[in-house]
Amino acid sequence: MQEHNILQRDLVFFDAFCGMGSVADSLKSTYNHIVVNDSLKCASFFTRGKLYSNGCTFRSLGFDPFMFLNESTGCIHGFVYENYSPGGSDRMYFSEENAGRIDYFRMQIEQWKEQEQITEEEYVYLLACLLESVSDVSNTAGVYGAFLKHWDHRALKPVVFSKIDSGDGVAGVVESFNNKIEDIISNVECDILYLDPPYTQNQYGTQYHLLETLILNDNPPISRVTGSRPTTPMRSNWSKMYQAHILFEKVVAETEASHIILSYNNDGFMSKDYIEKTLKRFGVEDTYSCTAIDYKKYNNTKCQGADGHQEFLFYIQKRPTEEVIVESPLNYTGSKTKMVPIIKQYLPQERLATFIDLFGGGFNVGINIQAERIIYNDINPFVEGLIKSFSTDTYEYLLYVSRLIQKYELTPNSREGYIALRNKYNSTPIPKRDPRMLYTLILYGFQQQIRFNTDHGFNNPVGSRWFNECLLSKFITFARCSKNKNVVYSNASFERLADQIGRDSFIYADPPYRSTLGVYNDGKRGFEGWTLEHEQRLCQFLDQAAQIGARFMLSYVLQVEGFYNADVADWAERNHYRVIDVAVPQGRYNNRREVLIVNY
Repeated sequence: MQEHNILQRDLVFFDAFCGMGSVADSLKSTYNHIVVNDSLKCASFFTRGKLYSNGCTFRSLGFDPFMFLNESTGCIHGFVYENYSPGGSDRMYFSEENAGRIDYFRMQIEQWKEQEQITEEEYVYLLACLLESVSDVSNTAGVYGAFLKHWDHRALKPVVFSKIDSGDGVAGVVESFNNKIEDIISNVECDILYLDPPYTQNQYGTQYHLLETLILNDNPPISRVTGSRPTTPMRSNWSKMYQAHILFEKVVAETEASHIILSYNNDGFMSKDYIEKTLKRFGVEDTYSCTAIDYKKYNNTKCQGADGHQEFLFYIQKRPTEEVIVESPLNYTGSKTKMVPIIKQYLPQERLATFIDLFGGGFNVGINIQAERIIYNDINPFVEGLIKSFSTDTYEYLLYVSRLIQKYELTPNSREGYIALRNKYNSTPIPKRDPRMLYTLILYGFQQQIRFNTDHGFNNPVGSRWFNECLLSKFITFARCSKNKNVVYSNASFERLADQIGRDSFIYADPPYRSTLGVYNDGKRGFEGWTLEHEQRLCQFLDQAAQIGARFMLSYVLQVEGFYNADVADWAERNHYRVIDVAVPQGRYNNRREVLIVNY
């Protein structure tokens, strides 16, 4: 972190998955203000215990609680004794003697708290020490998902109430949360966000249920075999394929932090490429870094990856929210993704009431606009259906696509499975066609184009592309933004939106160009093309909108190679509309003049 100049005491450090607190504890002398969070209460308590440890004097108690507890002979046949030792069950988590002592320790700490003999910090610290002491004599293989069927020698030693190990120094300001990070991230004020999420199917709630019960002290109902408390409230979606991707993107997008650090490894659900693409979308690209650290591989049945085990440490400086560009997951001809910053630059500065994306296409412009209401419109019902489908449940959408990919064995240039899926889609009556199936076809089609024949059958041949990590990242960001915005979807000719336009409307029009036609608007594939008549009707439509006080922006190409659109140029000059030249790469066309025409 030193090379990024963030080891500054006045910065607020947020350990979002604090676990057993090793990172937060190591930084308590570096940052004056540390925020910790974990969905497990036992983890957040243990971390806070480390942060508080060197400041606990037990002045009000008047004696050393460690000496008192270890010298006492107190033993209680409480919840631990009855449920986790042979004293009251068949479970062998603890010996009878140690279970009774643990119940006594827990009761005594709670009593001191209730009698106000210890502070909140001292209470948390003692409970953290209890967890440490319990772990020293547990008859388990390291976690509490199950107990051993024979007694380990260390489990038969008398339990000792011992202090937790912690670093030097005393934390200044400690703020603590006990939530799922995705539910609170937008409300946590911090400068540095450190993420160390789960990366396998293992559920920590199942593995640490007993420690959670010790902290909560709530005598919960438990399962017959392992004695686990109900784990559903503790289950983390970070331990699921695709859910981890969705949550990571959400956290990165919504945090207020200026600096993001992620610890992850190559056994995780998220690939290095996906993480990089997502971080760079929301961060300053030049600040991105990834450091790989080799470790000896740890293997179990739920953790299977490459032979080499690598831990990755990612860093990026987050860019201002208004500079983030959301990209459509469709490879749509004529996409305005690269022009979005320019378009936003020339928009009215105030927040818009209604933004109408008149020729929505891939929705690259409208999805990036801040407005009370956004109307997406496209005359192609299949395109409109695709864009609308992205606003449904993202996890279920990805599972559906994944199942199709596996069922039809879709891979780049794999024709047999692709044709079978295409035939399945085309043989389905149009009203019943699933846009998710169409999207899967597009992913593996030639150049990921949207091509239909005159009978509205999808006819793009198989291609060499696939659902790669870059597309996955785009898809998840686009889907989240679609759900977060108030979007109305429309499938109509632009003229039919006249009744949607009022004085507070802003119209963005990016129609097809007479000079350059794509496969989606050439008039040969079952959909209406674009002619001089259409262009004239659009100009009249924009004139009428201007007359009632609406503002508009027309994105158009006035010149390309030997073609010059004098009709549109004369129309703009005649109505005193402002023509803004846009600098764009020439690409395969020469003398290309692209403009924005506005009436304000």
